[in-house]
Amino acid sequence: MRRRWPAARSATGLGDPYKIGISEMFDSLSTRLQDVFKSLRGEARLTPENVEAALREIRLALLEADVNFKVVKAFIDRVRDRAMGQDVLRSLSPSQQVVKIVRDEMIALFGDAEGGLRPTSKRPRVVLLLGLQGAGKTTTAGKLGKWLAKQGRHPLLVSTDVKRPAAIQQLNVVGQKAALRVFDPPAQLDPVQRAKGALGEAGNLGFDVVIVDSAGRLHIDDELMTELVEIKDATYPSDLLYVADSMTGQDAIKSAGEFNRRIGITGVVLTKLDGDARGGAALSVVSVVGVPIAFVGSGERLEDFEPFHPERVVSRVLGMGDVLSLIERAEAAIDEGDAERLEEKIRSNEFTLEDFRDQLKTIRKMGPLEQIIGMLPGMGNIKALAENKPDEKQISRIEAIISSMTPDERRRQHIINGSRRKRIAKGSGTSVEDVNRLLKQFVQMQKMLKSLGGMTGLAGGGSKKARRRAMQMLRSRG
Repeated sequence: MRRRWPAARSATGLGDPYKIGISEMFDSLSTRLQDVFKSLRGEARLTPENVEAALREIRLALLEADVNFKVVKAFIDRVRDRAMGQDVLRSLSPSQQVVKIVRDEMIALFGDAEGGLRPTSKRPRVVLLLGLQGAGKTTTAGKLGKWLAKQGRHPLLVSTDVKRPAAIQQLNVVGQKAALRVFDPPAQLDPVQRAKGALGEAGNLGFDVVIVDSAGRLHIDDELMTELVEIKDATYPSDLLYVADSMTGQDAIKSAGEFNRRIGITGVVLTKLDGDARGGAALSVVSVVGVPIAFVGSGERLEDFEPFHPERVVSRVLGMGDVLSLIERAEAAIDEGDAERLEEKIRSNEFTLEDFRDQLKTIRKMGPLEQIIGMLPGMGNIKALAENKPDEKQISRIEAIISSMTPDERRRQHIINGSRRKRIAKGSGTSVEDVNRLLKQFVQMQKMLKSLGGMTGLAGGGSKKARRRAMQMLRSRG
């Protein structure tokens, strides 16, 4: 995915939450807000005049990000009321207090609810996915099912979209890709009976979640609403999730409001956050529709899906990073046994090119490099990063060079002479200079790791217990 960097001052918006999903979508907003805070840091004391000037810039930034104008007005009024307080104006660090006020009020825009599914004791749990055609309901069904499977649940998928050509087959393909069971009685073309049949199948076979992928339309119509109400009455869903295409902006919010009025929804799933959406839909949905954002989809992979965490999104928009999400990604990508073996190799100075290649693969599992860097505090809008964005192709070239070596060469790089370097370059489709550069950098890395004494691996050595302690410390400071 090609990211639009802040230096280009694009009108797009934050990035995979986390392809940089939430940071990608809010890029322009994030840059504008951080510029405002920089200007405030130059003031020894805040005055009503420079507070108003800052609020004008914040208002423009939010409107350009496609935030609903009523939401913007209420937001600015709340920030003004708090920022004009004497405690802030007379503070020794007024800009920090204003940042905190903006952060608190942005989190309030998303409501107090954390993302995910609501607690319920009902088994099987029924999740009904709603939305217009093309919003990504079928892909979301597979992503949600895969996410639930990681939580130890046993989901069953069913499609009730009997009119759209190949809709049922599409869910079967997604289910197969996600290694999930799909209920598909070939002779049954009644939407309500398909949904009820999936409940019976789940009860008989021990599935504890049924995900219903409903039909969509290009526009809301009475026939669709009647069908959805009948499915709702027949299945008693615990969760009615409206799947909204974030690229449609405020139109997605209007449609969500109509679905909520006529059927009732419990949460919103924002899809396609890796696109060119400006982010306003995410900031408006809770205030306008009155329901929380449950999940976000931020890429084409089935793994690009996670519960929505308001405080993490806001922290990234304001340039504070998202260390908790970074730690969680590392935990998901890194095998604890492999991490301990790697740490031991580093301690004993046995770190090889083969280990280096394995670590690069692990880092790639965590997501695009831009996304990972965007989670580090203060790194999102650094000018050097904007001008020299991470090159995913470079990692591929390094992997190709190492893979073109023999096992002995990967373990003992000092035996790689001139003729071997020519062979490796030819086999990897690179140049001898590229091979030389990699070997030189690897020797420097070995020296650095040796001096560190094996304190940590490239992609996060150490035990999961230590990482959990780090997460607890970060949460306690938040």
